[in-house]
Amino acid sequence: MVDTQVLGESVERSEEILTPAALEFVGELHTRFAARRDELLAARAERRAEASRTGRLDFLPETAEVRESEWRVAQAPPDLTDRRVEITGPTERKMAINALNSGARVWLADLEDANTPHWHNVVSGQVNLFDAVRGTISFTSPEGKEYALKEDVRPAVIVMRPRGWHLDERHLTVDGRRAVGALVDFGFYFFHNAKALLERGSGPYFYLPKMESHLEARLWNDVFTFAEERLGIPHGTVRATVLIETIPAAFEMEEILYELREHASGLNAGRWDYLFSLIKYFRDAGSDFVLPDRNDVTMTAPFMRAYTELLVRTCHKRGAFAMGGMAAFIPNRRDPEVTEKALAKVHDDKRREAGDGFDGSWVAHPDLVDICAEEFGAVLGERPNQLDRLREDVSVTAEQLLDVKSTPGAATEAGLRAAVDVGVRYLASWLSGNGAAAIHNLMEDAATAEISRSQVWQWVRNGVVLDTGAQVSTDLVRSVLGSVRDELTEALPAEFLEPAVELFEQVALAEEFPDFLTLPAYERI
Repeated sequence: MVDTQVLGESVERSEEILTPAALEFVGELHTRFAARRDELLAARAERRAEASRTGRLDFLPETAEVRESEWRVAQAPPDLTDRRVEITGPTERKMAINALNSGARVWLADLEDANTPHWHNVVSGQVNLFDAVRGTISFTSPEGKEYALKEDVRPAVIVMRPRGWHLDERHLTVDGRRAVGALVDFGFYFFHNAKALLERGSGPYFYLPKMESHLEARLWNDVFTFAEERLGIPHGTVRATVLIETIPAAFEMEEILYELREHASGLNAGRWDYLFSLIKYFRDAGSDFVLPDRNDVTMTAPFMRAYTELLVRTCHKRGAFAMGGMAAFIPNRRDPEVTEKALAKVHDDKRREAGDGFDGSWVAHPDLVDICAEEFGAVLGERPNQLDRLREDVSVTAEQLLDVKSTPGAATEAGLRAAVDVGVRYLASWLSGNGAAAIHNLMEDAATAEISRSQVWQWVRNGVVLDTGAQVSTDLVRSVLGSVRDELTEALPAEFLEPAVELFEQVALAEEFPDFLTLPAYERI
């Protein structure tokens, strides 16, 4: 008998989620798969050390047969054949309703980077998903405003994103050790909703984050297979879209799809997490991997073009959907000029993705849904997707994926200050329990703070010289950090600002690079 213990505080309606049967199911998942998870995390560190020593990665010779043989992923279920617009956001109740009502084809219900894993958020997110699946979700604001699903709008299809493999859940233990966060999120959602989704003509669909190898995809596939068998759900019912947001995963796209082929739906091209991963992976490899200001690193940079075009080519070769990256802009009601310029960039970005062969893309705000739909509609017409566009003109080498030094742009004092400012602002929000933060007209999640602090770490270690002639050093970063803290004193509560400043300094200036800032941050909440 598995000993599963809940250590977190009581949350409204938690008894509907934390049932004995559901806890037993999550405990079984942990008992069967946690040890393999641990082994794979250890393998990550070994592989990274080797890549950093040599300054390169390559496509795996031992999996050449997978890349060269003929196979395809399972055919998509009807409600996932058209994914031209996907809206992302946390499972907070009001935001969930707005996402479902947005007109987007898919809602990425995010229990990962857009969610601080306070126990309240973990459990209430499952409650909100339970109601959303059944179409009963509603909300009344403190001001008395009513939110409910619109009768004249087709609700977005729910695709849930659990936490990555690296995160544990300290409020739930299995046989005395912290549960694996990914299995907690997946387990409760699947247990309570898989059959209800099937009854409504949908299914249990997932976005899988932060993977670094096809072996990690194999683990997820085994989790899906076990869960289906354990609950009497037909094999292959689960559909998973994998975020290719780490540099090693970019070299294993086909292998990842192959491992998940009976459960796979597609791949997604992110941005900030991908850049963060690249810095983390090659942090000791010298100046060839030093990036300019983060806003200079656009999706048209040569190494980013190689990555996105390879993703489209790989997906369509195997019958999987290729999903584009995030449009994070939040319309500014007080400044129409700022909004107009930003929306023009969103149009350009989505037009480029549609033209490159992507099947759909992400937006962070309901006001961007129509823009994304317009640009993809112009290319798709009446077709639901572009799976027939094979992009056989694309051929990408390892050198192209790693060609960071060809990225245009510069390291500037303004860029350093922006990295510190945004990183601190986001961490203060995260620590307060809000993982989706509106900062400078953008909807930011944990990837924002990761790229900010990792870039600062990289610049310090490489002695980068800014446009002002100043060399980035520990002292300079601390000076900027102090200035930012002073500026934010009136804007942010001290109970969150001070630990956010301390945490940013810790993860940006530590001698040994912390793999994920959310690991030390989690111990502070």
